[in-house]
Amino acid sequence: MKIGVTGGAGFIGTNLVQELLSNGHDVSILDDLSTGLKSNVEKLDLEMITGSINDVDVLDKFVANVDKVVHLAARGSVPRSIKNPLKTHEVNVMGTLNVLEACRKYNKYLIFSSSSSVYGSNTTLPKNEKQWTNPLSPYGASKLSGEAFANSYGSTYSLPVLVFRFFNVFGPWQRPDHDYAAVLPKWIWSAMNNEPIEVHGDGKQTRDFTFVQTPVQIIIDAIKREVTSQTPINLAYGNRISLLEVIEILRESFPNLEIMNSPERLGDVRNSQNDPSLLKEYFPSDYSVDFKDALSTTIDWYRDNFSRIVSDIGIRG
Repeated sequence: MKIGVTGGAGFIGTNLVQELLSNGHDVSILDDLSTGLKSNVEKLDLEMITGSINDVDVLDKFVANVDKVVHLAARGSVPRSIKNPLKTHEVNVMGTLNVLEACRKYNKYLIFSSSSSVYGSNTTLPKNEKQWTNPLSPYGASKLSGEAFANSYGSTYSLPVLVFRFFNVFGPWQRPDHDYAAVLPKWIWSAMNNEPIEVHGDGKQTRDFTFVQTPVQIIIDAIKREVTSQTPINLAYGNRISLLEVIEILRESFPNLEIMNSPERLGDVRNSQNDPSLLKEYFPSDYSVDFKDALSTTIDWYRDNFSRIVSDIGIRG
C-alpha cells in the first residue's frame, strides 16, 4: 500500500519512511522543510512533496493519492511554543485540523502523533491514559487540542484514527543544531565537539526516553492491522531515567565530559514515566530497546555521519 507521511523528512519521519520502504510499501512525503531536511530522504525511492499542512490544496492532493496517513508534521519544542504560541497553534492545531478534514473527505486511516507533554502539571507517576491532563506550555496545549480533534473525528465521522502520545523520542537523524534541539542530540553533539553540555536545573529530572525504532515499529504494526482506539495510547515502556544518570552513561563514551549548569526552563515537566499497560494490550509484541544500547547506537550514528551533518546543516564541526 502507499503510506503518506506528513513531516516525513524530519527526525521520526526519516526513520519511519526508511522502514516503510524496507517493508515493501510505497511512500509519499509532505514536508515544508522548516525543520526536516531534503537530504535525509532525497536518495530514497519515494515521492517527495515540498509543502505545508496549512496549504489545503496541496494537502488535499497528497491525502487523495495515498492509502493511509501518518501525521508527524508539527512545530515542536516547549521553549519555541512559549516564544511564539500563535505559530505553534497555527501548525499543530489548524494544520492537524486540515489533515483531519482531508482524511475525512477521502476516508483515510490516520495515525496522529501527540506528546506526553499533555500531562503537564499532573505529577502522578507512572502516567496512564485515564489520568487528567493539564499542559504547562502552548506546545502541550496544541498537542492536546490536536488529539482531541482526532478522536472527535473518530467518534463523529467514524474516521479510523489512532493517537499516540510520544515520550522523549531519540535516535539517528535527530537534529542537534538549533536552539530548540532535544536534550540528547544536543548533548551528544556538544560532547563530540569537546564542549560542555548544558544542564537546566539540578539534573534530577527524569524522562521515559524512547528509542526511535520503538515508535517506528509500533506505527508499522498499527498500519498493518489498522489499529484504532477511542482514546490516545501512550507510546513508551516506562523506562524512567534521570538526566544525571544519562550523563554518567555518556561519560563512558566521553570521559572528559564537562557540565554547564543553567536555570530550569519554563514549561518543562519535572518527571515523566509511562505505564505501558494499554500499549501492551494493543501491541503485545515487545518493541522496547535497552536505553544504553540505544544511546550507544545513536552516538555511533552521529560519529559516522559527522561530516554529513556539518555539511547539510551548516553547523560547526
